[in-house]
Amino acid sequence: MLEPAWVGWLLVLLCAAAAAYCLVRARNGPAAHRGDARGEGLMALGMAAMALPASAVTPPQWSPWLFTAVYATAGGWALVRRHLHHAVGTFAMVYMALAMAVPADHLAGRTGAMGPTGPTASMGSMGSMGAMAHEGPGGVPLLTGLLLAYYTVYVIGAGVRLVPTDVRAADSVTEGATVAPVPERTVAGAGPETVAGTSADAGPPGVLRACRVAMGIGMLAMLLAL
Repeated sequence: MLEPAWVGWLLVLLCAAAAAYCLVRARNGPAAHRGDARGEGLMALGMAAMALPASAVTPPQWSPWLFTAVYATAGGWALVRRHLHHAVGTFAMVYMALAMAVPADHLAGRTGAMGPTGPTASMGSMGSMGAMAHEGPGGVPLLTGLLLAYYTVYVIGAGVRLVPTDVRAADSVTEGATVAPVPERTVAGAGPETVAGTSADAGPPGVLRACRVAMGIGMLAMLLAL
């Protein structure tokens, strides 16, 4: 599957923006959320580096092994902290890095080597992943499919949770039912304020969740490129 270079640049911009926000959040956000924000920022930085178009930057040959070492370490730390989603994400990064470094036939356990005229099914115009353009489909199809299924479910579920609570509640009200009025409270110097009408995802925490959804979409795109 050959993709135009602009797809790679879109992924770079998306992941870089998510990384910048997460790293700022890790420095200035609540102490309880700083660890998660650092993990998300590290993940986004790696995704941005991996998605760089090969036409713009030629990665060194050792870069896949660097990705593997960094994200294997991060995955072990995520497992120690019992952060399953971070562990799955780091495993996916290690998997894609190994697919860049190891020929597809060896990684999948196939016999025989594919010549330079074999099928080209990887994203040749996207950064480090462009190194797989001559290898044919990268990775193990079963693992790729499982990761695609996981991130599809994650993106849909997390995207639904981004919808404001009051909107979801309004959608669940049957037609013709009477909705109880929302109570108001007076805040000094700010006038009346709705209690239940405020979105649960408003503010920086909602932005952090939106960054995770964006990174999940980016992960789906990169897995499809294998």
